[in-house]
Amino acid sequence: MGPEGQRSGDYSLCLFSPLVICSTPSWSPPPDDWVSINCDVKANQMEYYYYYFRLPLLVFSLLFLIHSSSSQMPGFVSLDCGGNESFTDDIGLMWSPDNIAYGETASIAVANETRREYMTLRHFPADSRKYCYILNVTSRTRYLIRATFLYGNFDNNNVYPKFDISLGATHWSNIVIADADDIETRELIFLASTPTISVCLSNATTGQPFISTLELRQFNGSAYYTDFEDNYYLSVSARINFGADSEAPVRYPDDPFDRLWQSDSVKKANYLVDVAPGTTKVSTKLPIDANRDERPPEKVMQTAVVGSNGSLTYRLNLDGFPGSGWAMTYFAEIEDLKPDESRKFRLVLPGNPDISKAIVNIEENAQGKYRLYEPGFTNISLPFVLSFRFGKTVDSSLGPLLNAMEINKYLEKSEGSIDGPIISNVVSRYSSDWALEGGDPCLPVPWSWVHCTSDPQPRIVAIMLSGKNLTGNIPLDLTKLSGLVELWLDGNSLTGSIPDFTGCVNLQIIHLENNQLTGGLPSSLTNLPNLKEMYVQNNMLSGSVPKGLFNKNMTFNITGNKDLRKGSSSGSRKNAIIGASIGAAVLLIVTIVSCLCLHKGSKRNRDKEQPGHSLPVQKPVVASKSETPTESAHCFALSDIEVATKRFEKKIGSGGFGVVYYGKLKDDREIAVKVLTSNSYQGKREFSNEVTLLSRIHHRNLVQFLGYCQEDERSMLIYEFMHNGTLKEHLYGPLTRGRSINWIKRLEIAEDSAKGIEYLHTGCTPAIIHRDLKTSNILLDKQMRAKVSDFGLSKLAVDGVSHVSSIVRGTVGYLDPEYYISQQLTDKSDVYSFGVILLELISGQEAISNESFGVNCRNIVQWAKLHIESGDIQGIIDPALRNEYDIQSMWKIAEKALMCVQPHGYMRPSISEVLKEVQDAITMEREATTVREGNSDDTSRNSGHSSLNLGSLDIIGTDNFLSIDEFARPSAR
Repeated sequence: MGPEGQRSGDYSLCLFSPLVICSTPSWSPPPDDWVSINCDVKANQMEYYYYYFRLPLLVFSLLFLIHSSSSQMPGFVSLDCGGNESFTDDIGLMWSPDNIAYGETASIAVANETRREYMTLRHFPADSRKYCYILNVTSRTRYLIRATFLYGNFDNNNVYPKFDISLGATHWSNIVIADADDIETRELIFLASTPTISVCLSNATTGQPFISTLELRQFNGSAYYTDFEDNYYLSVSARINFGADSEAPVRYPDDPFDRLWQSDSVKKANYLVDVAPGTTKVSTKLPIDANRDERPPEKVMQTAVVGSNGSLTYRLNLDGFPGSGWAMTYFAEIEDLKPDESRKFRLVLPGNPDISKAIVNIEENAQGKYRLYEPGFTNISLPFVLSFRFGKTVDSSLGPLLNAMEINKYLEKSEGSIDGPIISNVVSRYSSDWALEGGDPCLPVPWSWVHCTSDPQPRIVAIMLSGKNLTGNIPLDLTKLSGLVELWLDGNSLTGSIPDFTGCVNLQIIHLENNQLTGGLPSSLTNLPNLKEMYVQNNMLSGSVPKGLFNKNMTFNITGNKDLRKGSSSGSRKNAIIGASIGAAVLLIVTIVSCLCLHKGSKRNRDKEQPGHSLPVQKPVVASKSETPTESAHCFALSDIEVATKRFEKKIGSGGFGVVYYGKLKDDREIAVKVLTSNSYQGKREFSNEVTLLSRIHHRNLVQFLGYCQEDERSMLIYEFMHNGTLKEHLYGPLTRGRSINWIKRLEIAEDSAKGIEYLHTGCTPAIIHRDLKTSNILLDKQMRAKVSDFGLSKLAVDGVSHVSSIVRGTVGYLDPEYYISQQLTDKSDVYSFGVILLELISGQEAISNESFGVNCRNIVQWAKLHIESGDIQGIIDPALRNEYDIQSMWKIAEKALMCVQPHGYMRPSISEVLKEVQDAITMEREATTVREGNSDDTSRNSGHSSLNLGSLDIIGTDNFLSIDEFARPSAR
């Protein structure tokens, strides 16, 4: 900093790349080739500072390290992305423009949004690059980082963007814009381990990546300390101010760390769904003793909700869950209790009876009124939808009270690529665009010019820097990349000699042509055991070619180096000069021969696929070890089937495949015979597919396959007979008259079906995707146990491949829209179909209807979503259930169903997660008769827990804790 405006204790704003010097209090005149930039920081009103940059670096530098500039709390950074000047907002936060040279800025106008920082944004191309912000931090200090995204249709395309955000090498979150006028917010709490952090946008699948604001907030103490913070971040999922007097969040300056405490009165399903009757607000103006400054601010603790009828009930949608989490509840007794009054209550989590053993007595636990008490869990497994209830004990005169709640998810940190430090030394030499992508070179997505292995801690295997205007010597750090397989540095202006690449034992391809390299070809190249291609033509190399290179089975080109001697052997000279041409000719010949072979092979395959009596051979499906061993399918004689069915006398079903008949074998086994009516190739293939699959898989929740019959151009599948027909018939078919199945039975049917699907997805190798799940393909036996049937459209998943390309098949109403658009089938397509089935179980409505869902809806997904997201679950519940159900279990299934029918597969849970939620709902339903308002302590009245001994962890039973080893490998839910 120059002498102008220099004052003791001033803070300054430093915007610089790793190659730019930032001013410090120890000032000396800059060199002649440096220029100054006048920046109005506004930290001390009318103060001006000068920063000096080497001009070429100012032009080419794209990434900036950003340091706090204000008189606010230390470590505060508030970036107005796309903005052009600094300003102070209405609450006293000081905003600075992001001042980066890449990306484009846009201005937007959104109704009811007047905050200046949201009037602009910065957006980036939808390409393969990562676009990063780099911020200075203090190592071993905890921070909150917050990124916000307000689309506002900035591109005038109305194509809602979808992209990723990462912190360093760790994938932070998927950003999926669902409403142009809503702000998406992501917050992360982390312990800094390096002097800088990088926040990167990448991997756009629709629209363009963009960002509205980026904020960094430093903590002073250890409120967010965990035993796992060196390996896990805390991703903020919910931070709620209960009893808030307005919808505005509480933040800075009321919260000196500028956390956003969202009001529970915001019109969101997150906080308002299923609020218990009798929930009232209370508040006080008296100060609250919070003990430590990183606890909720006083303004938050001065408001609360009270369950005047004895119960507080809430349901929260937890972003990022299911998973392992950190959860705290905050209490302060802010009502004056009379001598004969008491407030004691328990937390009840459905399906977790051990948690309800501890009694909360706020005044006693906090050792006084107006003092903070904070019981919670530092490590607990939580679902996506958290249902919880605080219920008063039988000896309490007052209902429960709740001030605030905070829930964070553990997000595992990536260790980053092994070669990160090495390649960082390389890029530090350059200021060109390619060198400034930022973040980890491999994770969560690689730099555009780097290829990496897919290991958890990847290595760099290819450097692709052709034609990047590189100058100077080949960086010696490249020779330290021991996993390097390909090196492409051709078409640059590199000088100097070729270094020793002996350390790169895996190196196979080297492209150094069309540079200005001098010296000789090093003999160390002969020590590369895997070298296959070496291109060094059109340089200024000299000396002799090492003889060992001619003995390698490789292609190399040394032409265009007039002073490079090619050795004494004419054969060797010829091989060296035209090696590349020979290699190309061989490659062409191999390609032609391969095409001919493929043509002949495909013809043979087509010949084999023609309709016939034999079944095609498919890749074996290996059943789970816990199931019955696989057996070959039994081939029934047509005469036996005709006798069993009395010449197909009793028709019991039909579909697009054909007709199903009832039969009885000689051993009295009842059977269902599915007769394929189509003799087309397609029909034969589906028949063969089902035979092949069903003969190898066995599970109690899959309809048992007994065999097949294929005679006289007739194809039949023989199954066990399911006495109670299809689920469809019981929900809205002829079997519903006067005897609709109750809610607990519907849940058990969902459980059975999910178990069958889970077996297909996880118990078979390779996995099986059903592709046509619907209520008519779920059959019920004598005991009303459900089994999944009909595998004519099923597909085998391919190991190691994320999807199977497939012509779209399925049933309208159940068909995954993402699969329909992309023709890429995944197991999440089955999950979508199962979500539709769950909605049918709740509502008793068909998946598609022209009359049932109103004017603007024809399918159950749209209709149910409108009701559920507005909190009106009663509007979709089947009247035939006659209010004989627990509303909590109903909500759990409804919200899980909505997760299943999310538009994108990655947003949907696995079928295993769905099964767990269904089982939890069954537990809740069965407990509903014993767990009621006012008697939540019945099972634990004599548990021996004293409220005097409750610490911040004592409210949870030991069964809910994960061990350190378990936590190192968080489960899927």
